[in-house]
Parts: sequence; structure tokens; C-alpha cells
Amino acid sequence: MAVATGNITPPCIETYLTDVNRLFEQELRSVLPHVQQLISHVGKFRGKMLRPSLVLLSGLAVQNKPAESAQLGRTHIVLAAVVEMVHVATLVHDDVLDSAEIRRRGATINHLHGNEAAVLLGDLLISHAFHLCSSLESQSASRLIGHTTNIVCEGELTQNHNRGNWKLDEETYLDIIYRKTASLIETSCRLGAAGTNQDKRQIDALALYGRHVGMAFQIIDDVLDIAGTQKTVGKSLGTDIDKGKLTLPMIHFLSTAAPTHRELLMSLLESSEADRVEHVRQLLIPSASMNYARRRAGQMVEDAVAALAVLPESQAKQILIDMARFITVRQS
Repeated sequence: MAVATGNITPPCIETYLTDVNRLFEQELRSVLPHVQQLISHVGKFRGKMLRPSLVLLSGLAVQNKPAESAQLGRTHIVLAAVVEMVHVATLVHDDVLDSAEIRRRGATINHLHGNEAAVLLGDLLISHAFHLCSSLESQSASRLIGHTTNIVCEGELTQNHNRGNWKLDEETYLDIIYRKTASLIETSCRLGAAGTNQDKRQIDALALYGRHVGMAFQIIDDVLDIAGTQKTVGKSLGTDIDKGKLTLPMIHFLSTAAPTHRELLMSLLESSEADRVEHVRQLLIPSASMNYARRRAGQMVEDAVAALAVLPESQAKQILIDMARFITVRQS
């Protein structure tokens, strides 16, 4: 994955990511052909490898050593595989909630095999994540992962509760995206840093970096759900509109647009017409609300970069900075 560009794995973590992928596959291997078929298919969902990369880079960034002498051990490989399992599980479950048909330019599990198989596969991934995490000598990581998955589920429940709530405010939206997306990215950074040293200031700084990066990442994801193209983004788009989930561009539009435009958006959101999603996109894409959402994401990216000021200068730190700034220009 391209930490900075979306295409190239940084050399400092390339070998470690290979080990993470190998462990991921070993842990999930099943002797049951029908289960292995599902596991093999879901392996295609692991595109960006963002969270494992953050575990590894955070572990390197808190080492006050030259790049050639900084090293990571088995703990970081395990933690990176664990957070990826949890993340992929959330993708499988999200596709069920959104009735999505495309993920990583391929068919989703629920589209191919039904909702029941997708839900059960997501559960299997979570189960394996905790099984693998329990192999570590310390159980502090398991407790933090467990706490984080609770937060993720609460975020999904809160978002589901607010479907069709056209009065949803920005504060509640930000709380939802922190819980459902940013909390696991924050935890990935915290686990990576804590696995290397116990400098609380540096650990907290990386966790704060992860929180801001995760929030910015989800805001841009929501922008792309409206303004992106399926071919470029590689997954089903317009699902937020279709499921009545207000995201930042829609929230801003409903609070700032001219009354006639607000009424038009409301009528489209409540419509049952087959082409309503496309009409909503046509209304929102040229609006100032899209730029507002991108600016908010940009502010969070700069907050993330600022949080890294306490870290020693290193290749890993620079990659983390480049990675954060790539978020606002990504197209997939």
C-alpha cells in the first residue's frame, strides 16, 4: 500500500507487512472448504492495509534510533494482523447494513452468499482476532481491542438509530464517525507505540494522531460516497443517501442552503423514486457543502500532523505525516 501515494509500500515496513499477511492467512485457514472459500474471498477486501501499517509505523516512530537499526518484534506483527481482522469484519458487516454489492471492485460476501453467511463470517473474523490476540503474553492489548470493538458497535448502532433523522447535527455526526471508524485507527496507533516503549506522552500523541486521521479519513469517505465514481472508488456508492444516513455534506447543506434547496433535498431524501440518489448527488456536488466537508477533513489532518511534534525525527514519522496529508486528495 502506499502510505504516502496509495500505491507503494514504504520499505521500512514492507517485510513486516509480508509477515502480517502471512499470519493473517495462517490464523484464518479452515479445513472446511465452504468456510475457506468465504475467507479467501474476503481476503480481497484487504486493500489499503491502513491499520496494520499504522501499528507498524507507530512502533517505529517512537524508537529514537536510525532507520536501519529500528526493529519490531512478533508483538507488532500479531497486533497488526488483529486490527486488520477486526477492520475486515466491520467491512463485511457494513456491506450487509448498506446492502452493498461492490467492495474493492469485486462482489461483496452478502451479494454472493447472502446476509446470513456475511454476518457469520464477520463474527468468525472477530473471534479469530481475539484468539490471535490472546497469544500475547500481556492481555492489555486484548482489553483495549475489546473496548474499541464495543465503541465501534455503539457507533454503528447510533448511526442506525439516526437513519432518516434529517435534524442530525454535526456534533452527533462527528461522534458517530469517531466511534465507527476513528476509534480503531486511534487504537492501532496506540497499540503500535505502546508495543515499543512506555513513554506516555509519545503514546498519547500517536493515539491523537490516529483519532484525527480516522475522522478525516471517514469524512473524505463520505464525500466520495457522493462525489466519487464506482470505478475509481471501487465500491458501491450512494449508500448513505439510499439508507437515509446523513453525512457532513448533507448536514451542512441542510443547515446553510437556501430554503428552496433545503426543501428539495428533503423531498429527495424522502422520495422512493429509483433515481433519487443520482438527483441528490447532482444537487450536492456543485454546492459549497462539499468544500466545507473537505476543509473540515483538512483541519483534522493538520491537527494529526501537529500531534506528532513530540516524536523524534525519523523516516517513520515523515511517512505518517505524508500519509495523513494524502487523505484529503485520495480518490479511492
